[in-house]
Amino acid sequence: MLQTRDIIWGLLVIGCAAAIQVQITPAQGEISVGESKFFLCEVTGDAKDIDWYAPSGEKIVPGTPDLSVTRNDEATSTLIIYHASVDDAGNYKCVAKNGDQEAQTTVPVKIFQKIHFRNAPSPQEFNEGDDADIICDVDSSPPANIIWKHKSSRIQPAKDVRYAFLENGHLQIRSIKKTDEGPYTCEARVMARGEIDFRTMSVIVNVLPTIRARQSEVNATADIGSPALLACDADGFPEPTVTWAHNNVDLETGEKYSLNEDGSELIIKDVTKVDEGDYVCKAKNKAGEKTEEVSLNVFVQPKITFLNNQTASEFDEQVVLTCEASGDPTPTISWSFGNRVFTEGEQSIDRNVVVRSHARVSSLTLKNIQFTYAGQYLCTASNSIGQDNQHMHLEVRYTPKILGMVTVFTWEGNAANISCEVDAHPEASVVWFRDGFQLPANATNMKIYNTPPFSYLEITPESQSDFGSYNCTAANMMGSESKEFLLIQAVVPSSPEILQVEPFSSTAVVEFEEPESSGGVPIIKYRVQWRLAGREWTTKEYHVGDDMTTVAIVGLKPESNYEVKMSAINGKGEGESSLPGSFKTKPVREPSAPKLEGKPQNGGNVLKVKWTEQDDGGSPIKHYLVRYKATHVSDWKPEIRLPYSSEYVVLSGLDWDTEYLVYVVAENQQGRSIPGVLRYRTDVEPTSVPDKLNRGSGLGTGAIVGILIVIFFLLLVGVDVTCYFLNKCGLLMCIAVNFCGKAGPGAKSKDMEEGKAAFTKDESKEPIVEVRTEEEHTPNQEGRGPTEPNETTPLTEPDGKAVKDENGKSETEVKNATTEVKTVPNEAPQANGNESKA
Repeated sequence: MLQTRDIIWGLLVIGCAAAIQVQITPAQGEISVGESKFFLCEVTGDAKDIDWYAPSGEKIVPGTPDLSVTRNDEATSTLIIYHASVDDAGNYKCVAKNGDQEAQTTVPVKIFQKIHFRNAPSPQEFNEGDDADIICDVDSSPPANIIWKHKSSRIQPAKDVRYAFLENGHLQIRSIKKTDEGPYTCEARVMARGEIDFRTMSVIVNVLPTIRARQSEVNATADIGSPALLACDADGFPEPTVTWAHNNVDLETGEKYSLNEDGSELIIKDVTKVDEGDYVCKAKNKAGEKTEEVSLNVFVQPKITFLNNQTASEFDEQVVLTCEASGDPTPTISWSFGNRVFTEGEQSIDRNVVVRSHARVSSLTLKNIQFTYAGQYLCTASNSIGQDNQHMHLEVRYTPKILGMVTVFTWEGNAANISCEVDAHPEASVVWFRDGFQLPANATNMKIYNTPPFSYLEITPESQSDFGSYNCTAANMMGSESKEFLLIQAVVPSSPEILQVEPFSSTAVVEFEEPESSGGVPIIKYRVQWRLAGREWTTKEYHVGDDMTTVAIVGLKPESNYEVKMSAINGKGEGESSLPGSFKTKPVREPSAPKLEGKPQNGGNVLKVKWTEQDDGGSPIKHYLVRYKATHVSDWKPEIRLPYSSEYVVLSGLDWDTEYLVYVVAENQQGRSIPGVLRYRTDVEPTSVPDKLNRGSGLGTGAIVGILIVIFFLLLVGVDVTCYFLNKCGLLMCIAVNFCGKAGPGAKSKDMEEGKAAFTKDESKEPIVEVRTEEEHTPNQEGRGPTEPNETTPLTEPDGKAVKDENGKSETEVKNATTEVKTVPNEAPQANGNESKA
C-alpha cells in the first residue's frame, strides 16, 4: 500500500522533470581586444526557442556586426564574439522557452586591452637645446606602468632633473644635448596579468650649424686674370650644406664661379671691379641655418686712360699736358722729363713749370715755351698695388740753332771739315757763304755734304787766301740763324819739356810735359834723340798714346853719360826740340823683376804664367828661374830653369781649389833679380758626369779597354824599335847588349843630349817637368844685345831680394827656346851632371 510520503515524492519528481534548465559554458569570459571567443548555451528539458541577448538587452539576431548566434541542436546554441572591442564587454544572456515555460542564465564577458604601442616612432629627432618630448603612446587595460631606459640604464628623474615622466607616459629631456643621443627603451608592464612589452627608439640630436669665415676681408686685384678665393668652414649635425650668395643671388658653379665639393670654398674667376662687395656664406642642416659675411675688396691697378701728344711753338705763352688715370685706390700721378721728376706744385723758381692734380687727372703746364722743352714726357700713375707708365711727345717748333766749334785748323794741301750742326724743327735748309757769296755744292778745292742735322764744308786749302771766315746759314718756317766759322792755318807744335830722367843700367825712362801749343792740330808722334857725350844722336819716334807722359829708351851702355832731347810732331810738321837733359846710366847690376801675368788653362788646375822682361841690368838675361808652392805648405816644388828667350811656363797637375804662390826670377852675369810674384787659386774640382754619348754603343766597357791596351802595346813596341835604331836604347837595345853582346846602330856616348829634360821616377813624389820647345834658338848668350822693355810698362825696380836655392845648390838648366812646363804629381826631373835638386 502506497504511503502518502511516497506519493508526494513521486509528484515532485514528475514536476521537476517537466521544468526547463539553462547553463552557459564557460561561465564567464575574458577576451583581449581584437580576439574572438564563443560561448555554448545548454538547455535541460524541452525548449522550443533558445535566444541570446546582448548586454544592451537587445536580442542578438543574425547579421549583428561581430556577433554570431547559431542553434546547434534542440538543446544547445552558440554565441560567437568576433574581434572583440571594448564596447563588446558586458553580461550576455541565454533564454530558453517552451510554451509558458522559460529559463535563462547570463555570462559576464570582460574585454581587456593587451599592451599595444600605439605611437612609438623611431628615429625621433630633436634640435640641440630644445625640450625634447620622446613619444611612447601605450594602450592597455588596465593602464600599463611605463619604465624608460637609456643605453640599457634605467632613467631616474630623481637623480637627473633634466628628465621628467609626463602624464601621458612620454619622456621629456630638458635642453637636450648631443650627448643625450642614442637608443631609448620604452617598457610597458601590466601587473594584474604580469604582461610586459617594450619598444626601442633611436633619438637623434641635430646640432645647429656654426660657420666661420677664414678671412672676413679678402683683397684681390682686378683685370689681371687672377682669381679670388673666399672660404667659410661650417660644423654641425647633420653635416651642413654650404651655399653662397651675392646681392641676394645664389651662386653656382659656372663660367664665373667655382665651388668645391662641400661648398666651403668659392672661387671668383677673372676678378673685376664689379665683383667687389659682401658675399654671404650660409650653412644649413635640419637644426637650422647660420650665415656669415665675407667682404671682397677689389683693387684696380693704375691705368692711364688719356695722354695725347702736343705741339707748340717757341716763345708760346704756355702749353698744358694732361694725363688721366684710373685705379683703386686712386692713383697719384707724376711727370718726368729726362732725369727730372715733376710733382704737385710749382717746379721752378720762375714758375715756368707747374703741376696740378685733381682726383684722377693731372696737368703739367709749361710756360714761355723753349725749344729745349721738346721731347718725351713720361706720365706715371701709381698706387699701393702697382703703376702704369706712358710717354707722350711734345713737339716744339723753333728757329734753327747752330752748334759746333767755330775754329778749325789745317794747312795747305790737307783737307779739313767745317762742321755746322743745326738743331731745328721743322728741319732747316743750310747754305754756306764766303764774303757774302753763296758757295757752290762742288768746287775744285771745296765740297758741301748735308746729312741732317749736320752740314759739312770740306776745304782743301791751296793758298793763304783759302783761310779765313766762312758763314753757315740755316733757315726754316720759324726763322733763320747764321754763324761764322774760322779756318785757321795750323803751325808746328811747341817743344815739350823734359821733367826728369830715371836711368837704369841699359835703359832710361824719360818723363816729360806736353807742349803748351799743339799748333791747332793733334800731336801724332814724339821724336826722342839721345847720345853719348860727343857722339852722334840716336833717334826714335814714339806714337802718341792716351795720357802719354813717359817714354823708355833702351840699348844704353852701363855707367855712361848721356844727353837726351825730344820734339813733338803734328800734321803740319815737327816743332822745335826741347833743351837737352843729361843723365848717367847705372853700373851693371842684377836685372829688374819680371812682370807676371797668370792665365788659367783648360782643366781648371792648369796655370800659364807669362812674364814681361823689364831692365836687364846692363847684362843679357841668362835664364829665368821658376818656383812655386801651395801657400798652405812650407816646401817649394823643385826649381825650374828656363832659357833667356822663354816667355811663359805652364804648371799643370795642380791641386784643386788651392791657392798657389809663384816666383819668377831673372838672372844675368851680375846676379838674380828680386822675384816677380803671382798668387793664383785653382778651380773647384768638377763633378764627373758619365758620358751619355756612349749609350747605345755596340762595344761594352771591357771591349773598349781591351782595344786601348792593344793600341798602347803596339805604340810601345814601335817606340822601342825606333829608340833601338836611332838612339841605341830601349828594351831591344838591352836584349842585344846583354844577350848578344852587340850595340845597336848609332850608339851615343850619352843617354840624353845636354839641354833636354830627363824623365825618371824616384821616391820624392815631385812632379815630372815636361819641356816643350816652340821655337828653337841658338844665339850666343854672352854676346846677345840688350832686350828692349815694354814701352807701355814703367820700368821700376821692385823691392825684395832674389830667391836663392835653399840648399845652396845650382838649378837644372834647360837650354831651349820658348818653353812650356807641365807638372804631374809623384814624379820629379832628373838632375843633369853635377847639378842637384833644389
